[in-house]
Amino acid sequence: MRFLCLYKPADRTAAESGAPPSPEHMAAMGSFMEEMAKAGVLLAAEGLHPSAQGARIRLRDGQFTMANGPFPEQKELITGYAVIQTTTKDEAIALTKRFLAVAGDGESEIRQLYEPADLAP
Repeated sequence: MRFLCLYKPADRTAAESGAPPSPEHMAAMGSFMEEMAKAGVLLAAEGLHPSAQGARIRLRDGQFTMANGPFPEQKELITGYAVIQTTTKDEAIALTKRFLAVAGDGESEIRQLYEPADLAP
C-alpha cells in the first residue's frame, strides 16, 4: 500500500517565512529520511516553498480563476509531503507518528493512493 502523507505545521508563521530549519533539525530529519529510504518505505519526500511563491487555480462552471499566494487559509497550509509504502495502514500511521516526533508540532494527513488493481473491473 502506498500512502501520501501531507504535513501541516503548528507554527505556520515560521513555515511561511521561508527561513530554513536549524542545522540540528535538518540533521535529525535527514537521518530519519535516510533510515526510511534504506528500509524501502520512503518513495518520495519534499518540503514546499512558502505559499507566497505559489498560486491556486480553480475551474468552476467552465471558467478558470487564479490567485497568487500567500494564501489566507493558513490553518490548512501544507509545507511538505512524503509518499511511503507499507503493508498496512497501521504501519503508515506508526511511521507518520515517528515523522511528527522529528518534525515537531503539527499534523499529518495520510491518504492511501490508488493502485491499478483498485481500479480494475
